[in-house]
Amino acid sequence: MAKATRAGDAGVAVAYLRVSTEDQRLGPEAQRAAIEAWAARSRVTIVAWHVDQGVSGGTDIGDRPALVAALGELRATGAGVLVVAKRDRLARDVYVAATIERAAAACGARVAAADGAGNGETPADAFMRTILDGAAAYERALIRARTKAALAAKSARGERVGSVPYGARVAPDGRRLEADEAELATVAQARELAGRGLSLRRVAAELAARGVVSRTGRDFLPAQIARMIAA
Repeated sequence: MAKATRAGDAGVAVAYLRVSTEDQRLGPEAQRAAIEAWAARSRVTIVAWHVDQGVSGGTDIGDRPALVAALGELRATGAGVLVVAKRDRLARDVYVAATIERAAAACGARVAAADGAGNGETPADAFMRTILDGAAAYERALIRARTKAALAAKSARGERVGSVPYGARVAPDGRRLEADEAELATVAQARELAGRGLSLRRVAAELAARGVVSRTGRDFLPAQIARMIAA
């Protein structure tokens, strides 16, 4: 017989925050504030915070380093709750949301939303979670559809579409790319640090210590550093 999972402490929680590149209406600061308010109301202690930046709501667990770390923290600390600001911060995919819930349960924890939606254990609460996950998936599809339509409109006007590689910017004509000297200087710094043998994570940390941030004003992620020095 399989050994039963030991339930974690319901008064201890690990916080998980997610910000996607498509929908950033609820940034990490707002998510943190919502979770802190929930913790104060519920008399729960947050023992760790984990943030996935630039991660889509449809991304699987294995491709979310902060979520993987958060799940590991549940076991390490004996926390009984994995808390998110809102249910859609967990995922914008019904299957992925269910997978994360099962992973948390395997660690002896439950998933809770700081806004309180669907947090209970009744059949009605379970039904509410299913509705919320479906609505989040629907909204994600709408966001993608709007983005696709906007890109098609730009293409029809002869404007450039697609991502602009780091170190470049769109020229005034809206079509060509031209060098961005400030970004190229950052690329040079990253390559110099990597050339010393520093890991991608160490390079990102060193750039942050120097006050060098990404286009969005946030610290660089190791994956961004990898693309930068490979270009």
